[in-house]
Amino acid sequence: MFIKKDKKKNRQKIKARIRKKVAGSSQRPRLAVFRSLKHIYAQAVDDTSGRTVAIASSLDKDLKAQGYGGNRAAAQRVGEAIAERLLAKGCETVVFDRGGFLYHGRVKVLAEAARSKGLKF
Repeated sequence: MFIKKDKKKNRQKIKARIRKKVAGSSQRPRLAVFRSLKHIYAQAVDDTSGRTVAIASSLDKDLKAQGYGGNRAAAQRVGEAIAERLLAKGCETVVFDRGGFLYHGRVKVLAEAARSKGLKF
């Protein structure tokens, strides 16, 4: 069982365990999610070439103007934005990497918003 005191170290261990199994390719990039207290970030990564295919975050100018970046509404906007950017580049399927966070709350909302725009996991 994990010790509650060191949450960051515990999340890093879980993240490493997930990354052993999840890898992105040029046809199916890895959709990596990171959330902080104030913002949420998503990026699609091609791990074979080490390139970032597309990014979206609550700090983007058009998304930041719509309101606070640390809530579910912002996560939904980021999910929709990353899906639109990936579909514009021709990527229809991705591998979801929750980054050691629980698939709950803002992470789940981001994933569902991306799915609703037509992205397949």
